[in-house]
Amino acid sequence: MVEPVDTVAAVRRFNRFYTRAIGVLDGAYLGGPYTLAENRVLYEIAHGEGVSASHIAAALDLDPGYLSRMLGRLERDGLVARRRSDSDARSSVLTLTPQGQSYFDGMNARTVAQVEALIGRLSPPERSRLAGALDTAHGLLNGAPAPLEVVLRPHQPGDMGWVTEQHARVYGEEYGWGAGIEALTARICADFLEKFDPARERCWIAERDGVRLGSVFLVRESDEVARLRLLLLTPEARGLGLGRKLVEACVAFAREAGYQEIVLWTHAVLIAARKIYAATGFTVVETWTHDEFGKPEVSETWRLRLSPDAGSPS
Repeated sequence: MVEPVDTVAAVRRFNRFYTRAIGVLDGAYLGGPYTLAENRVLYEIAHGEGVSASHIAAALDLDPGYLSRMLGRLERDGLVARRRSDSDARSSVLTLTPQGQSYFDGMNARTVAQVEALIGRLSPPERSRLAGALDTAHGLLNGAPAPLEVVLRPHQPGDMGWVTEQHARVYGEEYGWGAGIEALTARICADFLEKFDPARERCWIAERDGVRLGSVFLVRESDEVARLRLLLLTPEARGLGLGRKLVEACVAFAREAGYQEIVLWTHAVLIAARKIYAATGFTVVETWTHDEFGKPEVSETWRLRLSPDAGSPS
């Protein structure tokens, strides 16, 4: 039995980790003379184009008295200046002095360096996953609207270049494959465009709000056999069930087009894709080893019969 996730404990655990990582509990933030709260106030002033104290108190949910004491210190130190508002004579606006701007720029650079040090060991795909997870957490906790729906659309001009680039980038970064995968993908895409038969072939591009997230192709191998090709998801699109949705679109189209079976070529190292194929009904019928991508890889042919009397793949 799967134990329920304790969301409260998970949030608190991450909060303890991150506050320690960025030095929230330190008396002075990043070795400077001011606390994290004071630096946060400076951030609001730097990005607010003449904000008022009441605006900062509301934005940061700070007690006005506490904020007043912080602003008093920052003014005495020469970092913040007040002037009367042009639109409301009863109100004052806050700006950074040249000294304050210089301090803020230095602190901002140190903050960026701190975060870079924290994520420095992550690979580009891991950074994308982290950014996506943080965006998701922010949206859920901030009451953001539901994410836009992912759509599967036919290919358009420019998609084949994107498919080729993504295969080279993703497989190069995550599996160390060389130029062979880019060359192979480019050839497959070129053949698809030159020989495209819309009645029996299809490319699906997964897209959300104009951003491509994945691809898959179904091409004619023979009158009875179709081949599934170039299934790929960008790192930020993983975990959404999108891979299975793309494969199921291929299977449904193959049935409608009258194919008796679908075959595909994949690799043992592509564990997530293999799980999708198995869950959709494909089975392994052949394995071999090659080094076309710069290193030895175990290749596999998988097959899905679409009718009980389907023969062997050609």
